Amino acid sequence: MMIPPGFSQVTPYIFAEDAVALINFLIAGFGAEEVQRSTRPDGAIANSIVRIGQSMVMISDGNERYRARPGAYYLYVEDADASVHRALEAGATLEMAVEDMDYGDRQGGVVDPVGNIWWISQRLEEGAYGDD
Repeated sequence: MMIPPGFSQVTPYIFAEDAVALINFLIAGFGAEEVQRSTRPDGAIANSIVRIGQSMVMISDGNERYRARPGAYYLYVEDADASVHRALEAGATLEMAVEDMDYGDRQGGVVDPVGNIWWISQRLEEGAYGDD
């Protein structure tokens, strides 16, 4: 199986009410980089590829066939507190304050300007989930 560099076998694809607003938020809030964009004749985004860290996310403007719908995403970062703060400064609203979780992550949550929930987590413990 061939998968393009930077992609994984499962890649999020977000249909947004305002793809430009979402892309701008991801750049400002999470340090993302837009690596490719194609538009429709009406100027709407047909497809954008955005890199967040080592992961790719695909984003399009919703339309009648592919309706915009918010989702929830889990994002690992080096510093959860700083990342939540940066996301809030970029226009997110707080969903959950950052705290240490019993499963080994320090996590908080934000809602981006188009309604997606981002669980922002910093791994505190070595090992995989479920390790004893």
